[in-house]
Amino acid sequence: MALSSRRPSVKVGAGAVVCEEAIIKGDVTIGAHTVVHPRASIIAEAGPIIIGEGNIIEEMAMIVNRISADQSGTPVQIIGNYNVFEVDCVCEALKVGDNNILESKAYVGKQVELTSGVVLGASCFLTEHETVPENTIIYGSECHRREMDEKPIPQKGQLEYLKKILPNYHHLIKPNI
Repeated sequence: MALSSRRPSVKVGAGAVVCEEAIIKGDVTIGAHTVVHPRASIIAEAGPIIIGEGNIIEEMAMIVNRISADQSGTPVQIIGNYNVFEVDCVCEALKVGDNNILESKAYVGKQVELTSGVVLGASCFLTEHETVPENTIIYGSECHRREMDEKPIPQKGQLEYLKKILPNYHHLIKPNI
């Protein structure tokens, strides 16, 4: 069976590295130079997911546009540029800005909006309706918060390294947009 018949609604931008072993369902657009590791999950259940440029989505990370009981219409989940989704994190937020980091086992619910430069620490959960201010670090078992003095720098070195290494060990979905 040809790949195009298995994943007809997955659009992959130029220079993106998307491993075939990734779980991608529904109407998903992956921007240029984004890296999607094997076993990462991108599930567009309630509506389309649009992922910007230069993102890193690691193993077992989940980006999900889930159907909720109070939902009306077809919500579009928009992920900005240069975000890092570390191992086993879950992101259900419909709006994620640029240059955010969701560390291992972090969880962002559907009612949350991440602006830009947010670092969500390991095992931190955000479930209440809120817009997280720019350059906020959320950390610790009680999800303490503080503002960073400087904006976080994009993970461009890691991105370039992964774009070189992953094609040597995994089959990739070819760019089609």
